[in-house]
Amino acid sequence: MTELAAVKAALKTQAVETPSWAYGNSGTRFKVFAQQGVPRTPQEKLEDAAQVHAVTGVAPTVALHIPWDKVQDYAALAKFAEERGVRLGAINSNTFQDDDYMLGSICHPHAAVRRKAVDHLLECVDIMDATGSTDLKLWFADGTNYPGQDDIRGRQNRLAEGLAEVYERLGDGQRMLLEYKFFEPAFYTTDVPDWGTAYAHCLKLGEKAQVVVDTGHHAPGTNIEFIVATLLREGKLGGFDFNSRFYADDDLMVGAADPFQLFRIMYEVVRGGGFTSEVAFMLDQCHNIEAKIPAIIRSVMNVQEATAKALLVDRVSLAEAQASGDVLGANAVVMDAYNTDVRPLLREVREEMGLDPEPLAAYARSGWAEKIVAERVGGQQAGWGA
Repeated sequence: MTELAAVKAALKTQAVETPSWAYGNSGTRFKVFAQQGVPRTPQEKLEDAAQVHAVTGVAPTVALHIPWDKVQDYAALAKFAEERGVRLGAINSNTFQDDDYMLGSICHPHAAVRRKAVDHLLECVDIMDATGSTDLKLWFADGTNYPGQDDIRGRQNRLAEGLAEVYERLGDGQRMLLEYKFFEPAFYTTDVPDWGTAYAHCLKLGEKAQVVVDTGHHAPGTNIEFIVATLLREGKLGGFDFNSRFYADDDLMVGAADPFQLFRIMYEVVRGGGFTSEVAFMLDQCHNIEAKIPAIIRSVMNVQEATAKALLVDRVSLAEAQASGDVLGANAVVMDAYNTDVRPLLREVREEMGLDPEPLAAYARSGWAEKIVAERVGGQQAGWGA
């Protein structure tokens, strides 16, 4: 197989999971702007997700968020998804939108609140059993705002105890993916603030526990690709939540703020074997002012373009330059790949997959946008309601 053929083959196997919540209304702390045609039910979210997969060919799964996507029959929801050409993916828990969680959830100082939080996580594992999902994704808003508010070490103990109980409930083939975030909504201490804390807990729990890297959850200047390389080296990179940030956790379209960073991350994924392993590539974005389905299609395409460039890095030439101490030569190899226009290559890949070479144009011609505006009238639109 030629080098170009190998790149094409790899791109055809790529899978980017889209998040159910990205199809609903979202916004900032100040306002959520409703759009016409927004889904009102989990089923309608899945119908929109199916449109993304239909035109990209690489978005076969949809992450759910509980309780935002709560239904009576999860097996039926899984069947509904499959009938539309997609599958249910990671189950995301929610321990940050209940009044009881003002002082934390799984790390709360009161045992009754911790019990409530852990029971919710166990419920999410039950849902995984019903849907066939393999990943339980955990992000905790837990932390403190003031020195002395709570015992820092005690909160880590509570976190470890809760995670251990949920870990023991996982079945064969199921994983716990622990996400970190360095601040917000807690401003003095965050209970899972960085990859080291997440890694330490996952290491103690066992092989079913892995770290999720949200690309927007880092302080300015953080070298995310170093984190990715290290976690891959340790076999503890479970997946990504792809998005972009300009200032904080902005949840903008992946590749919008710093496409070069996305390329650097994807190169470390390719270099470390993560592209062919069980590392989950997921979007975690909010589309507040832009049309939602086209924005998600564009995001998937951005991941594809960064991946294609990463696959085109001449690793033999790069290794030779690195070994000889040729600083500029090594950098040039990387920059040559990044500066390559991979759009023609991706058009070829899509055509070989039986798809329209231009996903956004294909979606525009499908009439789906007009159809959902006309049909989704009445009821309550999905969203997180700020």
